[in-house]
Amino acid sequence: MLIALGFLVGLAAVVAGAELLVRGASRAAAALGISPLVIGLTVVAYGTSAPELAVSLSASASGRPDLAVANVVGSNVFNVLAIVGLCAVVAPVAARARVVRREIPVMVVVTLAFVALAADGAVTRLDGVLLLVGMVVLAWFTLRSERTEAPAASSSPAPTNLALDAALVLAGLVLLVAGARWLVGAATATAAALGVSELVIGLTVVAAGTSVPELATSLVAVLRGQRDIAIGNIVGSNLFNVLGILGISALAAPGGLRVVEQVLALDAWVMLGAAAILLPMAITGAAVVRWEGVVLLVGYVAYTAVVVAVATGAIAVPAAWTVTLAVALPVLLVAGGAWRQQQAAR
Repeated sequence: MLIALGFLVGLAAVVAGAELLVRGASRAAAALGISPLVIGLTVVAYGTSAPELAVSLSASASGRPDLAVANVVGSNVFNVLAIVGLCAVVAPVAARARVVRREIPVMVVVTLAFVALAADGAVTRLDGVLLLVGMVVLAWFTLRSERTEAPAASSSPAPTNLALDAALVLAGLVLLVAGARWLVGAATATAAALGVSELVIGLTVVAAGTSVPELATSLVAVLRGQRDIAIGNIVGSNLFNVLGILGISALAAPGGLRVVEQVLALDAWVMLGAAAILLPMAITGAAVVRWEGVVLLVGYVAYTAVVVAVATGAIAVPAAWTVTLAVALPVLLVAGGAWRQQQAAR
């Protein structure tokens, strides 16, 4: 009961902290004349990933690299398969904005870069520096491109109280730090009590819990008809998870972050497959419709079942599981998008 209470309190603290951080930072960015699209891709995306940052940084600094890596990988899988899937069930999700559609292929490339860097079994401190440099370059390019394509978007700054916004950001950071410590401690205790590894807890419970802000933000955006913001939040969050969170965590961990065999053999490839699922949106502009949303949700349930089965020793991690989960779903969605375009042309 105490472990469960600690987990719930920690989760509530990181979610509340992220909400305060996003609200304060978004209002301050709007006051400075930054457009809603850039705010969604950067400030909101980074802010909703603050729980992942807090948890992974706390885990890496305390000598729990498995939990730090699993939180990022599991969150990226959850963001696409579960959140995009659920949003698509509510309403078809499309990426109409050119900036978002351009960054979806970038997300695939960044995920491939993580797979390559982790192939030797670790994300070293040098790797962390490279990831952070990539994040800075990407943020600069996004801001520069958006200003070039839509120079009038930032011409009308919104009125706000910058002192209040700063106070919200500070309060959010305090809650994030405190909540992350409780959450990591509870996750570690849960893994010990259940006799499973911290990797499994990180890939499932912690990853889904820290992705609650992304889930809430994207669902609200879809319900309000702001579907570019919904997909932009997911793409931006996934990019920040790999470039920013893994980069910072690798620098904070003594000797870098260890990447265990299961992540290399299964989870990293599922994360890559999840990123590739969104490629048809970038290439064709086709939306993820309801039946595809159901497929994504089923895919996440299947992935979770495989993770639990591997943890309990029911199955090993054969290449067949990797191929099925990482390749089959993207192929189905590409085929679905092509079929819809063919029908529309007729």
